[in-house]
Amino acid sequence: MADENTSGMDYEAHERTYEGFINFSKVGTVAVLNIVLCLILFGFGGTTAVVFGWLMLIATVVASAIGLALGDSGWIPPTAVFVLTGVLAILLV
Repeated sequence: MADENTSGMDYEAHERTYEGFINFSKVGTVAVLNIVLCLILFGFGGTTAVVFGWLMLIATVVASAIGLALGDSGWIPPTAVFVLTGVLAILLV
């Protein structure tokens, strides 16, 4: 009887929603930072940097979608793209 939930709240659904929100926040933060790096490539780089900026922007969208589908470790794919974009920004700008 003590295990019975009498408050009417579905704690399992609450936990799933919270974990989804945290995952979305991680992936979204890394994606926004990567978009800022792509904007740096667009604004300060030459023609080659603009091409790589577009490629990294597309890679960010794909990696973010994969990251949202992965769950707890979803921050890893967009972070890998972020690191690659950062290296490109250092080399090309």
